[in-house]
Amino acid sequence: MAIPSYKGGNQTATGKEEKMLELERPIVFFDIESTGTNPKLDRIVELSAVKLLPSGEREIRSCRFNPEMPIPPSASAIHKIFDADVADAPKFSELAQSLSEYISGCDLAGYNVIKFDVVMLAAEFARCNVPFNESDYHIVDVFNIFCKLFPRNLTAAYKFFCGKDLEGAHGAEADTLATLEVLYGELEKFPELPRDVPGLAKYSDQSDPDAIDRYRRFKFLDGEAVVNFGKNSGRKLREIAIHDPGFLQWIIRADFEDDVKNIARNALMGIFPERPALPTE
Repeated sequence: MAIPSYKGGNQTATGKEEKMLELERPIVFFDIESTGTNPKLDRIVELSAVKLLPSGEREIRSCRFNPEMPIPPSASAIHKIFDADVADAPKFSELAQSLSEYISGCDLAGYNVIKFDVVMLAAEFARCNVPFNESDYHIVDVFNIFCKLFPRNLTAAYKFFCGKDLEGAHGAEADTLATLEVLYGELEKFPELPRDVPGLAKYSDQSDPDAIDRYRRFKFLDGEAVVNFGKNSGRKLREIAIHDPGFLQWIIRADFEDDVKNIARNALMGIFPERPALPTE
């Protein structure tokens, strides 16, 4: 693999764990760090790959890329990779062909890889006109396996936290009482959880801090309101209001939520969302 590895180049190792997998051909476990989660707009800044060979050996490679765009602070806060760290790194386009050859004839694997890493990789290959056909690979998603082994439905949670089978599942009263017991079970098993309702609400909130509306149709990107769905995903709302007002008129006529329609109406009148100022200490 003609890709420079910033972690010391190729490494090989043989472990008994590899014998648990029956491999007819190599499988490449990989993980991607990027500037964001939008395949159309964002770029890969780091890719690490572990290739397991049928012989039981493994090859480990890690490479950083210059994304040719600023890395948003929100992304750097997660993966701790900053603009200066990749300023002298190769561009993805420079190594795309080598990476394609490295995974050719292999299968692929990763954690939540189907929804994110494979999609990002495919987008980068497409920008470089390097063929990448997902059907050429068996893709093993360890996250999806985890979810199937440990379902996240109420019945499974009740069994795990309360040690009982849920009688009358999908009946409103039974489900409501079981949910209360599950919360008590969570608090008992994990003493680090907040005990107050505001704290629990904050802990359980998975909303996107960049979302403008609750349905994430619009979001802030570098302080500017952008569309977050469909063919116009990533386009600035201000730009669309000027050059493509028909798109916003379609939103108003179509079956969208009221707050989404209000954003479109305001944009047509030259009124655009502004990110609230961060609270000061």
